[in-house]
Amino acid sequence: MSMTDPIADMLTRIRNGNSIGRSEVLIPVSRLKLAIADLLHREGFIHGYEIGPTPRTFMVKLKYGPDGEKVINKIERQSKPGLRIYRGVDKIAPVLNGLGIQMVSTSHGVLSDRECREKKTGGEVLASVW
Repeated sequence: MSMTDPIADMLTRIRNGNSIGRSEVLIPVSRLKLAIADLLHREGFIHGYEIGPTPRTFMVKLKYGPDGEKVINKIERQSKPGLRIYRGVDKIAPVLNGLGIQMVSTSHGVLSDRECREKKTGGEVLASVW
C-alpha cells in the first residue's frame, strides 16, 4: 500500500498520540517531516525529536502542561495532494491571534507564519497547529 499523503499521516500520528496522552510517537522519516518536527520544536509544541530507534523512523516527544493539559489542541492539514494551497506573504494570517501557527513550506525551508512575515516570503501552507 502506498501512502498518498505522508504529511497527513505524520499529523494524524501526532494527533492520535496526543489524544491518548502518549509521551512519544514513531514516524517514518523524510526531510520534510524532520523540518516540520523542527518547526514544532522551535515553536514550543513538542519537547523535541530524535532519529531512530529503528532505521528510517524518528521519534517525536510530545509536550503537555504541568497538569497534563495538551499543548497541541488541534493540528490539521491545509494543503493536500489533490488541492495545493499557496499563499503570498500578505495573505498568511496569524492563527488565533498568534496563539497557533501555520506551517508554510518556503524556499527558506518550513517556516511558521510569523517567520514568513519576518522573511517576507510566502509558500505552500502545509498545516495549522494550536
